[in-house]
Amino acid sequence: MDPLSQLLGGIRAEGSVVTHAVLAAPWAIRFADCAPMTMVTVLRGGGTLVLADGTRTPLVTNDTAIIRGPEPFHFADQPESVGVPHTEYEIACFTEPDCAAADLSGIAWNSESDQATALVVGAYQTSARRHERLVRALPPVLVVHDDTDMCPWMEAAAAEAAGQSAGSQAMMDRLLDWGLVCTLRGWFERAGTDAPGWYRGVNDPLVAPALQAIHTRPGVPWTVASLAAEAGVSRALFAKRFTGVMGTPPLAYLTEFRMEEAEELLATTDLTVAQIAKSLGYADAFGFSAAFKRHRGMSPTGFRAAA
Repeated sequence: MDPLSQLLGGIRAEGSVVTHAVLAAPWAIRFADCAPMTMVTVLRGGGTLVLADGTRTPLVTNDTAIIRGPEPFHFADQPESVGVPHTEYEIACFTEPDCAAADLSGIAWNSESDQATALVVGAYQTSARRHERLVRALPPVLVVHDDTDMCPWMEAAAAEAAGQSAGSQAMMDRLLDWGLVCTLRGWFERAGTDAPGWYRGVNDPLVAPALQAIHTRPGVPWTVASLAAEAGVSRALFAKRFTGVMGTPPLAYLTEFRMEEAEELLATTDLTVAQIAKSLGYADAFGFSAAFKRHRGMSPTGFRAAA
């Protein structure tokens, strides 16, 4: 499994909010979920994202934005609308059961007006510590513009979900999961050298086989030579290429990945420290515990208690 797929594992849109609205200016939608990630796709119309620190990001038709949480933020017709009397709607589906806090009264659903601002919104909760690594790699707001004909059929799906027909909510949730993956891939690809090393490495023919080996078989006692053999090149060439692409030497990356996996296992399973040590390639619990404390500043048992 490649690193991006692994980091996205378990992130799901559940009970997504679909807004397809005609709003009289000035208006604003307040996002109060405190979700780690929120995705907003503008199907028609547009507006401006206003973050808690005042940062403003305009969005137009065909734009998809991913906003990193957990601070609340606004999406408004104009930035000034947030600070003056206006019609405000709130989306807070994770803070109240069944979107009870979502005040969407007054919205005209499924309107064909040229002045309509049609949005699809997905708020994503994360369920594993590894997801924090993905969130840390993202800026406060990232925007990807799609010039394809995605929006018309996505809008049709949103309209069907708003009608609450059988299966429509599940369909919309899965559509948003697909949209999240596509948006992140598009942004990472355009980021170039600014993309995280673990993403750049997937696209490098010499680094990718080693990454695949590390991520799928972390318990193997890997060495630089054995990882170079996975890539089919010499030890010296592999070490230089891996360090240049990833920004860290092969064995340092291997150790850091093992520590992240250890955190996940300690926080979410009942495996003993000895069992976790063996699964991650350590000869015994003592050696693993020493490595974990050196890299994380506390023992595995202390980390588990804190988690």
